[in-house]
Amino acid sequence: MAEAPAAPHRTTGSTLLHPLSALLGIPLDQINFVACQLFALLAAFWFRIYLGPSHASSAVRHAFATLFGIYFAVFCFGWYSIHLFVLVLMNYGIMNMASIPNIHSPLMIITQKITTLACQLHDGRQAEELTAEQNRLAVKTRPSLLEYLSYLLNFMSIIAGPCSNYKDYIAFIEGRHVHMKLLEVNWKQKGYDRLPDPSPTGAVMYKLCITLISLVLFLTLTKNFPMAYIIDNEFLEKTPFLTRLGYLYVVTQSAKPKYYFAWTLADAVNNAAGYGFSGVDERGAFRWDLLSNLNIWNIETATSFKMYIENWNIQTAAWLKRVCYDRAPWYPTALTFVLSALWHGIYPGYYFTFLTGILITLAARAIRNNCRHYFLSSAPLKMAYDVATWVVTQLAVCYTVAPFVMLAVEPTIKFYKSMYFHMHILSILVLLLLPIRPQTHSVRKPQNQANQNSVKSKDK
Repeated sequence: MAEAPAAPHRTTGSTLLHPLSALLGIPLDQINFVACQLFALLAAFWFRIYLGPSHASSAVRHAFATLFGIYFAVFCFGWYSIHLFVLVLMNYGIMNMASIPNIHSPLMIITQKITTLACQLHDGRQAEELTAEQNRLAVKTRPSLLEYLSYLLNFMSIIAGPCSNYKDYIAFIEGRHVHMKLLEVNWKQKGYDRLPDPSPTGAVMYKLCITLISLVLFLTLTKNFPMAYIIDNEFLEKTPFLTRLGYLYVVTQSAKPKYYFAWTLADAVNNAAGYGFSGVDERGAFRWDLLSNLNIWNIETATSFKMYIENWNIQTAAWLKRVCYDRAPWYPTALTFVLSALWHGIYPGYYFTFLTGILITLAARAIRNNCRHYFLSSAPLKMAYDVATWVVTQLAVCYTVAPFVMLAVEPTIKFYKSMYFHMHILSILVLLLLPIRPQTHSVRKPQNQANQNSVKSKDK
């Protein structure tokens, strides 16, 4: 069941760490990725302490973040990255939605940032038609070239993201980021004579612990439970359907730690630089989750497909909401899934995953709207409903994301045949048999109507 150790792959980036790659039997591009992120973590601490807003001008902070980001990109991806920089400069001259760069792995975060900034610049020119959130994030002044390059290429996010809003990033560089969030709280009532100075060190240490645990799970579980085994002919012939379903859950769980590792480490890098403060929770504790890309507890305990999606790759979901869902004139859910598939790339498995996701999302919504209220009358019924929906949600996610890992058409079809297309069939039956609540969708509402027609009303 375990895979043979893979030989280190070739990379377009630096070969400096090739001996370490050969020693560990880990592909060189993965070694380069981890090395860059660890170095970025150290640079982020130095950046916050020695190039903080009180010690350096915004121009110096922008320049440092940009130059280090370019260096990390060249180290990881080689001079192939020059195409990235050319596209970034071209987009500075155009700055509109038509200038989306070609979607490959090094460009995915840049694509998010360019389109985010383009939408927010567009919003800055028509404030009377915006929702409250769009108005808050609208950019009314064209950024300078240095600000633009720093936002897109800064060393904290160029390798693994996440995408953030332009105004939040500029506030961070200029030293207003934490202060703005603290002003939302009445500190005098809490016994403070002046604004506190929250430190990200505790949040960074906690996230590094999550990163370490995820790395250990990746090295021990992922290679021992390969996704390819679920379409192995011998496995399919000898294993009952329910056992195959259980194994599908196991291999999907085993595939998650690499995402937990990469996204949590990226979050820690940003926090170490002093970026990512989101305010104070109800207990008075400082929160550093503005840029967090996942909520592991909510993912693993999700009782609905929607809840799972909302807590997985959070910043990408926020980007899709900002540039597509909130702006789509019709079928916002379907169009958002299609855009997500296009953004990920050209592998057929991506499209199988996201098209299946549309079907399951609509079916799950119909079941919740028509059935959930029957189970709220007593605690035992509610518990039974939660357990049942947890099992179905986790298995539905496993069924949906398997093609995302397999990538190609042939293994995907073989997998769905082995599963008897059961989720597709059940979803279609649900949509045919249960009444569908009509959805009201307005692309933009003035601010005084924003609360009455929030985006959540479209997806209930």
